[in-house]
Amino acid sequence: MRSASPSSGFPFTAVVGMDDLQLALILAAISPAIGGVLIRGEKGTAKSTAVRALTEILPPVDVVPGCRFSCDPEHPDSACPDGPHVAGAQTRPARLVELPVGATEDRVLGSLHLEKALAEGVTAYEPGLLAAAHRGLLYVDEVNLLHDHLVDVLLDAAAMGRATVERDGVSVTHPARFVLVGTMNPEEGELRPQLLDRFGLTVDVVASRDPAVRVEVMRARLAYEADPDAFIARYDGPQRELAERIVKARDLLTEVILTDSALRQIAEICASFDVDGMRADLVTARTAVAHAAWSGRTVVEVDDVRAAAKLALPHRRRRNPFDAPGLDEDQLEEAINNSTPPPEDPDDDPDGPGGPGGGADPADDGSPGDADPAHSTPDLAGADPDGPEDGEASGRPGPAPAGEVVGSSEPYKARLLSVQAAGTGVAGRRSRAITEVGRVVGDRSRAGREAGRPHLLATIRSAAPHQHARGRTGPGLAVRPSDVRLAVREGREGNLVLFCVDASGSMGTKKRMGEVKTAIVSLLLDAYQRRDTVGLVTFAGAAATVALPPTGSVETAVRRLESLPTGGRTPLAEGLLQAAEVLRIAAIRDPRRRPLLVLVTDGRATHGDNAFARARQAAGWLAQHGIATVVVDCEPRRGVRLGLAGELAADLGAEYLDLGEVAAGNLIRTVTDRRAA
Repeated sequence: MRSASPSSGFPFTAVVGMDDLQLALILAAISPAIGGVLIRGEKGTAKSTAVRALTEILPPVDVVPGCRFSCDPEHPDSACPDGPHVAGAQTRPARLVELPVGATEDRVLGSLHLEKALAEGVTAYEPGLLAAAHRGLLYVDEVNLLHDHLVDVLLDAAAMGRATVERDGVSVTHPARFVLVGTMNPEEGELRPQLLDRFGLTVDVVASRDPAVRVEVMRARLAYEADPDAFIARYDGPQRELAERIVKARDLLTEVILTDSALRQIAEICASFDVDGMRADLVTARTAVAHAAWSGRTVVEVDDVRAAAKLALPHRRRRNPFDAPGLDEDQLEEAINNSTPPPEDPDDDPDGPGGPGGGADPADDGSPGDADPAHSTPDLAGADPDGPEDGEASGRPGPAPAGEVVGSSEPYKARLLSVQAAGTGVAGRRSRAITEVGRVVGDRSRAGREAGRPHLLATIRSAAPHQHARGRTGPGLAVRPSDVRLAVREGREGNLVLFCVDASGSMGTKKRMGEVKTAIVSLLLDAYQRRDTVGLVTFAGAAATVALPPTGSVETAVRRLESLPTGGRTPLAEGLLQAAEVLRIAAIRDPRRRPLLVLVTDGRATHGDNAFARARQAAGWLAQHGIATVVVDCEPRRGVRLGLAGELAADLGAEYLDLGEVAAGNLIRTVTDRRAA
């Protein structure tokens, strides 16, 4: 462990009330093969403090002198771009490398020095953050805001222990073994289940509600801020003891025995939680071995399996994208008990009662007359099949009473709604845009030392006419930084999908409102899969409400929608104006993310004087400002149709959809962006 200094951070052993988090970080440090740690928690819960404090107790590493990739002198990596290595060794502290959310792929993986490659014919590799993190800790704050393809790159490198950079036909591979730690606030959006599964362990961190614990947290933090040196010195002993224990656990790791019975128990526990694939089993096994080594044991026991399952399974139980990660500890204990073989008793009679030759328990003869009344099947014979049903199950006509909450049904695959004209927004999966990833559609000049993928042919074309003037006569090209051209790529962008939902009584029956909510949930599921930002505005009674400001947490939007009551008059104009205000503020905060307004209504307006005329005026204002919009008409299909939603769509310059057209497989609907027209 490095000695305390004024620049040292908050001590790891001084963190209060974070036992699970500290254990997960320690186990990942003991066995990096576990696959890293994802820390989920609300703001202000010391997630970053704990991660940064971990580096203070990690053992120092021996490296080859002059190697930019921190190769181990005892086991130098033959694939290291800096090889062959010189003899000798030097010791340095374990590194903490922080990856910013806005990092590019070149910054993460590294890049080739294009000027040297063209001018000298040599492969000059400039290491990225993965090389810097080798044999250390790579920390990604707000990992859920990082683009998916970069998260894939990080997780692939963490799993394989090496990173590969391929640019313009040249390939470079270097070692990249590190402990990956990501933190995130679920309110800002979740990771996709496929990416969640790639993290070895996960911990949910919440602030303690125990006043005594909160007092200890405040006392420790205030003492550290008042005199950091004295506070760090107070924990010097515990810090050294913890660092030494980690070293001993690492040395003991290869001696730990994972018995067949422990493997069987892990397999049965994972099967009982119905997790997908085999990664959960493997991670749980590795974590159990690390926990045994941490506890000073050479054989994995039930306590090790229990601790491993609590950390390795919560984020792998999600069956629906909107399910919150979590683990039922009672179910875990039941699974452990069911998978633990009973101790053998030599006095047991195999042919006695209950054994293979014994009879059945007379108290359990299967007779329906002896059934436990508390667990018996209720008698439904007297139930009225045509009797009243609750709000969520009823499908019969009849207006939904004011304030009643109607639930949605199983979501379906929704039609893709996208903005027609190509933009320059944030990389995503909805509308066409010029982004950092995608197919090459052109090239542009580089501003200074701007990062990005060079366009090789365009760079050669830019440099070639100047070779004589630059005095170049031999092989190769005289390339200057001003010659470098960057590739222009067209991919997909993520949008702000703002739902403006009519929650008034005019939406009709409970069945109809259930269909509306199901359609919106389906569109939200599509937004979740395409990594959009979403927002929710509702209008009913006399006003409109921002039920959810723009956020990356689609799960929160679904919860708000499901709890949305219905009833009352229809303030349609107020709803449109409120949506316009939300979009105005969002454009200031995130100008690169183009909006897509989804108005869900039957078109009726019943609040205030000239209600529908005012709604049409508001719609015209939105159209003038070029807001791409789609109107989902919820007017009942049977009976007299007024067609008001269609008129409103014309005023908005919007794409018009009937509610039944939301489910349309893979067909694409495009919404005109008037600003690009």
